[in-house]
Amino acid sequence: MRTSKLFTALVCSAGLAFAATAGAQVGNKDARDMAVKQAEAQYKAAKATCDALSGNAKDICVEDAKGKEKIAKAEAYATFEGTPKARESARIARADAVYEVAKEKCDDLAGNPKDVCVKEAKAVHVKAKADAKVDRVASDARRDSNERVAEAKREASSDKTEADYKVAIEKCDALAGDTKDVCVREAKTRYGRS
Repeated sequence: MRTSKLFTALVCSAGLAFAATAGAQVGNKDARDMAVKQAEAQYKAAKATCDALSGNAKDICVEDAKGKEKIAKAEAYATFEGTPKARESARIARADAVYEVAKEKCDDLAGNPKDVCVKEAKAVHVKAKADAKVDRVASDARRDSNERVAEAKREASSDKTEADYKVAIEKCDALAGDTKDVCVREAKTRYGRS
C-alpha cells in the first residue's frame, strides 16, 4: 500500500511541476518555444541540485529532473498542436517519467519487495498508457461523430432547400406570361439557382 501512495504522489508532483507549460496557446509557436526553453533551464537547475547527492538518491533525483523536462516539453508540444494524438503523447511522456523514477526508487529495496515494487511501477505505467490511448480514441470518435453530424445537417439543409425550390417552381407553373417568368426568377434567386 505504501508503494501505491508513492506512485500517486509521483504522478501528482509530475503534473504540478510544469503547470506553467499549460499557459502555451494552441498554435502559438513562440509560447511553445518559450516553454521548451524554460523546461531545459529547469532541468539544468534540477540536475545541478542532484550533483550534491550520491548513490541511488542521486539517480532518483536525475531521473526526476529528466522526467520533468520530458513532461514539460511534451505538454508544450501538445498544447501547441492541440490534437488528441499530441495530448496522448504528453500523457505517455508523463507515464514514462513516473515509471523511470519509480524504478529508481525500487533500487533501494532488495529481493521480493524490490520485485513487487518494480511490478507495481510497471502496472501503473501500463495503466496510464492505456488510459491515454482510450482518451485519444474517444476524442477522435467524438470529433468524427461531430463531423458526421455536421455533414448530415448540410445534406438535410440542401435537401430541404431543394424541396422548397420545387414547391416554389410548382406554384409558378399555375401562372402565365410575365407573371410566371417573374415568379420563376424570384424562386431561383431565393433558392440560389440564379
